[in-house]
Amino acid sequence: MSVNKETYKYKIGISYEIYADVFRTSTHNLPSPAIFWIHGGALIAGSRTSINSEQLDRYLSSGYTVVSIDYRLAPETKLESIIEDIRDAYRWIRESGPDLFYINPDCLAVIGHSAGGYLSLMTGFCVSPRPKALVSFYGYGDIISDWYTKPDLFYCQQPRVSQVEAYKAIGDRVLSEGSENRGLFYIYCRQQGLWPKEVSGHDPEAEASFFLPYCPIYNLSANYPPTLLLHGEKDTDVPYQQSIMMAKALDRFGVENHLITIPGGRHGFDEDIDNPIVQYALDAVISFLESHLPLLSAN
Repeated sequence: MSVNKETYKYKIGISYEIYADVFRTSTHNLPSPAIFWIHGGALIAGSRTSINSEQLDRYLSSGYTVVSIDYRLAPETKLESIIEDIRDAYRWIRESGPDLFYINPDCLAVIGHSAGGYLSLMTGFCVSPRPKALVSFYGYGDIISDWYTKPDLFYCQQPRVSQVEAYKAIGDRVLSEGSENRGLFYIYCRQQGLWPKEVSGHDPEAEASFFLPYCPIYNLSANYPPTLLLHGEKDTDVPYQQSIMMAKALDRFGVENHLITIPGGRHGFDEDIDNPIVQYALDAVISFLESHLPLLSAN
């Protein structure tokens, strides 16, 4: 399979530029369906380059074009602007994608992992027209419940991180890639229950109403896209309960959804690529995509 990779600048700001990598095969006879892929990293780290190579190959060999994006990162950039980047990337894919990389803009799914899963779930109601399908790997629909606003037991069992240590990797420059060495800042946020405040600039206890538009679980409707949720039972970073709650909420609105539970699975379970359960889950992702993004031509 011959794969083309092209890098585009999808957004230019006063002091920043944000890029997207587009992967596609050269065998399409008609415009292809596309996957908008969003990386994880707690909104404070990560980049478009972190897409798993085997998962990427699965998407490409199934006939999809994959667009992996960067977005501005917290805490230098706050949540409202991060969501703005996701909207702008989605609009750019739909408007420029047909000419630049030969996609069908009306045949678009969104896939994300962890914080990228959260952002994927956000696209279910914050972009227009809505995606045809969403896939959330260990994502979350509620950012102001106790798991994120209170000190976390798992992270509190790790060596304590001081505020001084945490902020060594944080600056005042807009950052959208090259965000290594920010792990201590994330641990500090989880130990202190400060993640929502640090990424948004608002206090979730005093300003809970600010966060409601940024919690997918509180913004569902019968028009929400079909959704596939994948989560490990033993996830110590994003509670498995987050996907259970999301599935139940989608059920209440009659939205098609499926929850794939990985027994004993931890955060990032799909990195164990040779695990037969993981292989089954990845096969299920392809089947779900094929049911909602049919190919227009044989590849």
